[in-house]
Parts: sequence; C-alpha cells; structure tokens
Amino acid sequence: MASSDKIVARLAAISPATATTGLLDILRDFKSLSGSETAQSDLRAIGGAVFSMSLGIVAARQVLDQLISTLRSYNDELWMDVGDHLLQKLEDAAQHTSLLEQAAALQEMVATAHENNGDYALAAQRLASIPLDSSQRRVSQEDRVRVWIRIVRDYLEVDDSTAAESYLNKLKGAIFDVHDPELKLHFKLSQARINDAKREFLAASTAYHDISYSPAIAEEERLHTLGMAIKCAILAPAGPTRSRALGRLYKDDRAIGLLDDFSILEKMVLNRLLSPVEVEKFSESLQPHQLATTSDGSTVLAKAVIEHNLLGVSLLYRNIPLESLARILGQNVAKAEETTARMIEQGRLLGQIDQIAGLVYFEGCEAPGDAVQGQFKLTTDKELRQWDANVQSLADEVESISNALQQVYPDFVAQNLLV
Repeated sequence: MASSDKIVARLAAISPATATTGLLDILRDFKSLSGSETAQSDLRAIGGAVFSMSLGIVAARQVLDQLISTLRSYNDELWMDVGDHLLQKLEDAAQHTSLLEQAAALQEMVATAHENNGDYALAAQRLASIPLDSSQRRVSQEDRVRVWIRIVRDYLEVDDSTAAESYLNKLKGAIFDVHDPELKLHFKLSQARINDAKREFLAASTAYHDISYSPAIAEEERLHTLGMAIKCAILAPAGPTRSRALGRLYKDDRAIGLLDDFSILEKMVLNRLLSPVEVEKFSESLQPHQLATTSDGSTVLAKAVIEHNLLGVSLLYRNIPLESLARILGQNVAKAEETTARMIEQGRLLGQIDQIAGLVYFEGCEAPGDAVQGQFKLTTDKELRQWDANVQSLADEVESISNALQQVYPDFVAQNLLV
C-alpha cells in the first residue's frame, strides 16, 4: 500500500534536532497531507518514525498521543491494522515500559474495533493485555473495574462463562470501592448472566428481578430483564425455593404484560399441569444454553417441566400407579420412578414409593414449622392417626349424650343402660 508523496517528503525533511516538532506538525496537518487511500500506510510510517528517530520519553509520549488522537478519527479497520502495528513497535522498543499509557490506549482502541466487528473473544484478549497493575502506570479502581466488566461481557457474548467468571471474581473484591451506579449495574447484570450460563437459575432469577427495578435502564430493558427472571425461575429445579421465587414474580404487576411468559408462570404458581404444546411454545423464547442437554440426556426445560408436573400430580392424587404417573409425565416407568425418588430424597416432594405394589403415595406436610433444614417432615401413618382421632371424638360424643340423658331421664337410663 503506497504512502502519500507529501507525507514521505515531510518525513524525509525532518532532522534529528527537529524530530519532535516535525512529527507533530505532520500529524496536525495529516488530513490535508494524506487521503483515505493512503492514511493506513502514512500512519504506519509516522509510527515507525517515532521509534527510528530515537525520541526521548517525553517527546515519544507527546507524538504517540497525537498519533493516537489522529487515528481515532478513522474507522475500525485502521484502528486494528495501525493499532497492531504500533503495539508491535512498542513491544520491541527499549523504552516500552515508559509508554504504558499509550499502549493501554491502543489496546483499548483495537479491542473496541473487534467488539464493533463482533469478534468478542479477540476483544477480551486485547483488553486483558492492558497493564492495570503496573507501578509505572496509575489506574483508578473505577478504570480497572470498567476494563474487567468489558472483558466479562465480551466473554459472555461467546458463551465462555468460565473465563468470564475468573474476571468476575476479580470484580467482587473491587466493586465495593466503586461509586459509579452504571458500573455497579453492569456488575450485577454480569453476575446474573454468569449464574444463568452456569444453570444456577434461582440465583440468576433473583438477580435479574432486582435489576428489573433499576431506574438506570430504559423501561423496555427493565421488562426484558423481568422476562429473563421469569424464564430462569421456570427453569430452576422444582421445590419450595422455586415456588417462592415464582410467587414473587407472579405478584409483580408488570409480569402480566409479558403474555407468553406470564401464561406458563401462572400455571406453575397455581400448580397446574403443563401441556407439551405450551412447553414447546415457551422453549422458542429460550437462549441456546438454556436448551442445552444435561448429563441424563434431557434438556433443562424438559427436566423442570417434568418435576413441576410431578408436584402438580402430588396435589391431585393421594396415590397413583407408577405406570399412570409415567404416562402423565411423558417418561418410561423406570425414569418416572427415578425422578420421583430423587425429588423425595432431596426433600422437594413429600411421598413414598411402594416398589412391590408399583404405587407412589403422596403425603401432605404439617405446619410450615415442621420444615427442618430445608427438608419437610413426613407425616408418617397420618391416616391411622386420623382414624384414632375420629374414634376418640365419637366416644366423647357418646359419653356426652349419655350424661345428658342421665340428668334429664334418670329412670330411663337406669332401666336401659347396660354397664
């Protein structure tokens, strides 16, 4: 790629004594000396001259700052090409440790160009190369947090939650020293997205719901975040904790405006069975990681719906054959038994399995105070205790009537009462 004749002539005319002022003059007049077709090679040439002319540290900083300022007025393609060229020159320069501020500015420009082109992984790598902890470059806590948040968001764009979480962990120790509400909001949103990606749906739902009340974002974004909270709560493992999360969302007056999400939310809150058609329609609004296949071969959504329907069945039946339960859940008998046993073991379902008879018995629970460490206390032999209570009540009533008869008709009682 050819350079502008004017730029070549001006560079050739510079003497060592006038190197600094000569380069600065060229950069100030750059738009009139170079056209769009030669800008890339001209900026490269000027950058090369900064290092070949052996400028002092102060002069090099001054010229590079002006060069970076000139580069900002061009497009992403030049940012990446010229930025990479200058970074390589900086890395090879003997005084590169004294030019960290300029290196950081170039890394950020190149990263921004990659973000604009959708190359988020490359952008994250560039941002990670910015020197943030060097003793020769002062970086405020807010600037450090701002870079880390960009790295987290870039990694999340390519679904690399592991890399994103490593930088989120750095943020956790620094975010308390930051007072910028926008940075705090981005931190909360990043945390929610990572929990979502890791399938920690209850934590993600709570975080999304809190963010949906933030006045710092537009109304449309608040509703979108509320929708994410509902989706995550629906995908969470069935049980008392999820029921509370669903209940909070159901009571949110804004939820009814999210028609597709609200329909399935309402059915879950009211413990109604979900049909395959409803589930299929809901799945169309989910993100790819929310539809990923789990270790047992089922999707997260399918597992959540099966567990919800199982809880719904437990409210409709006192007991049910495993074959009938499997048919309702859309599973084979062995899988239905496995799902039921797991939920009982984890304290998310109250019941017992009679494997010999092939029956599942669902049991109620005592008052909420009977929950011990998240596990519900099963009311074993409830029917027998109820029978005993009924017999006791009947005996008390008979004795009360006989006492009343004895007081009013003592002679009749004396003749007819058998002791």
